[in-house]
Amino acid sequence: MSIPYGSWSSPVTARLITTSTVRLGGCAVDGAGKLHWLEGRPQEKGRQVVVKYAPGAPGASTRGAIDVSPGDVNVRTRVHEYGGNSFVLEPDGSLIYSSFTTQRLYRLPAAGGEPMCLTPGEWKDGTYRFADGVLEPSGARLICVREDHTEPEPSKVVNEVVAVSLDGSGAISVLARGRDFYAHPRLSKDGATLAYVCWDHPNMPWDATELRTRPLADDAAAAPETTTHTLVAGGDGDTSVLQPCWHPTSGALWFVSDASGWYNLYRLASRGSTPEAMLPREAEFGGASPGWALGQQGYVFLSDGKVAAHWVERATGETKLSVLDDAPAPTPLVEYGAADGLPHTFGGLCAAPDGTLYMTGGSPCTTGGVYAWRCLVPGAGASAPAELLAAASSVAVPEGVISTPKCIEFPTTLGTAFGYYYPPRNEGFASDEATPPLLVKAHGGPTGAASTSFNANIQFFTSRGFAVLDVDYGGSTGYGRDYRRRLRGAWGVVDIDDVCAGAQYLVSEGLADPKRLCIDGGSAGGYTTLSALAFRDVFTAGTSLYGVADLGTLAGDTHKFESRYLDGLVGRYPEDKALYDARAPINAVDQLSCPILLLQGTEDKIVPPNQAELMHAALLSKGLPCALKMYEGEQHGFRQAPNIEDALNSELYFYSRVFGFALSDVDRETIVPFPIDNLNE
Repeated sequence: MSIPYGSWSSPVTARLITTSTVRLGGCAVDGAGKLHWLEGRPQEKGRQVVVKYAPGAPGASTRGAIDVSPGDVNVRTRVHEYGGNSFVLEPDGSLIYSSFTTQRLYRLPAAGGEPMCLTPGEWKDGTYRFADGVLEPSGARLICVREDHTEPEPSKVVNEVVAVSLDGSGAISVLARGRDFYAHPRLSKDGATLAYVCWDHPNMPWDATELRTRPLADDAAAAPETTTHTLVAGGDGDTSVLQPCWHPTSGALWFVSDASGWYNLYRLASRGSTPEAMLPREAEFGGASPGWALGQQGYVFLSDGKVAAHWVERATGETKLSVLDDAPAPTPLVEYGAADGLPHTFGGLCAAPDGTLYMTGGSPCTTGGVYAWRCLVPGAGASAPAELLAAASSVAVPEGVISTPKCIEFPTTLGTAFGYYYPPRNEGFASDEATPPLLVKAHGGPTGAASTSFNANIQFFTSRGFAVLDVDYGGSTGYGRDYRRRLRGAWGVVDIDDVCAGAQYLVSEGLADPKRLCIDGGSAGGYTTLSALAFRDVFTAGTSLYGVADLGTLAGDTHKFESRYLDGLVGRYPEDKALYDARAPINAVDQLSCPILLLQGTEDKIVPPNQAELMHAALLSKGLPCALKMYEGEQHGFRQAPNIEDALNSELYFYSRVFGFALSDVDRETIVPFPIDNLNE
């Protein structure tokens, strides 16, 4: 059936995406090897719940899991605002977690009962935040990162590594202090030595960090000042060191470092020795966008002492697993991929005592989930397919409407950039039009990365007749340090060049309509979107989700973690105010000539709502077609089902009005029209 692009009727609706889908992550096992994970539920206003895999148990969900955390609690931490690693399991299955509402730590006994608050009652809720914890071997204390907001001004927020007593006394000891940021506190198996990562403004964790250790035999015997602790790696102002972890049998300290130009694995065999590169190659082992969220780990130790680490083969977008020995000069024992039964993409590895690897993963054609892969279990045999334990969605999207990505490289100002191209696809539909509209997606970060994992938001558009290009512009993670550093001093230049070059490349290949090129992005991707629309004449429409419009305002009105981020991306503020002004889309409204949709949460602490409001006012004054939708109670990155649905539907509706195509009958029944200012019919 020949129907114009954009008007195809699709089963991939916004309601389908939110009502049937949860976010899965944070896999962990207790002492008995029982699997737990964190479930984010859009239909519960984005509440995050710790669940245990117990198929057949009373009250188990369709994913075979039962809730472990209390029913009125959102398990989430706001350290660095992005959080991460918000719960810890004790060997007996007792749960220690951070409550999003209070930012306090609680302990819920495995035997049941009421949670016990672990932090002093006289504290005001939200004053202190905790994340990235690990238990002492004795089980008496939790070692974690603490963020002190007694003085809420970003420059006065204090980050430390602390030990929190688990007896409910509220006793807390400071173990490391004096630096701007801390992450990855990890204990040796005997609990005698603490390793951690630290860094200072204006660096971000992917710029330059230090890996340090200190003894813990007697807290009072070692000063908490970081300058007195042993420097293991980094500290040269040019190397990023992340994700330390002690080997459980040899006692070697493993970590990830980009000293070679790529995030590779390193091993410190003993105190005083020199760290060794364990698997040097042009690949990144830190996982997706390391450093943004706490608790990320791109490798895991197996029960037999081997090490399993994952990395992405960028030519295919497939995740690979390398398994190697903990030895002075190891070689990979074997490498596994999808042909060996692993999901096409995966991460968040967690090893059970029997050798089972748990992970979250998926493929370009299927929604993600939690998997168990047992090839490394003694006697299990080789190439057994990973078992899907819990799917992220209870609804299967028909195979005939799924667009699969193709990895592409295209020329740009600094050489070559990368992306994943999705052609329009919906079985039973075609179009007489020569080329489809193209939606270019700019990821956040901007050091994030695109992925070939199934993305329902992309399929929402491709199944209606759009082509989509998910761009890994210069600055993205996964292509080595030099590629990631292309944005140094060049945010608002290199990223714009690359998203525009990607769109123009597809036009030159006859895969996109040059008159219907649109772009969207969230957060940093929203800034790239607005900048591409303001400073280039390539796109004909765009949507910014909680995006940055005024760089100068952001520099003085964001949280501590990113309060000096722009020093490296743009320049010092206010010394380089002229550069900030020149690259701010809000100051270039006179150059804009196309319609823009702005979507923003009212409770966003990372990109404050005034960014969208100021941009909207400027667009109105210019007389450009525009619309602003504010979502009450929503934060940075939409988590609530009604808002996720409305944002998707609104973007499609906006493009239908701008490009002049009719919505399908199904979409007209479900999408609520809204006014678009200055749009002449």
